[in-house]
Amino acid sequence: MGKKVKPEKVAHLKPKKKCCRKDTRCVRCPVVIKRMSKLDLESMNKKQAKKALKRARAA
Repeated sequence: MGKKVKPEKVAHLKPKKKCCRKDTRCVRCPVVIKRMSKLDLESMNKKQAKKALKRARAA
């Protein structure tokens, strides 16, 4: 099993070459990284950041 990634760090990850397009996208998917980079994560608390990551990963 892989390591957990903090929601604040997702926007700075290196994306994979190609999107997997599964029901729940992986954390390194280019679409997820783009969605998370658009958000202002500094103003969010931990719970809000977790929910934002969950929404970004939903296909």
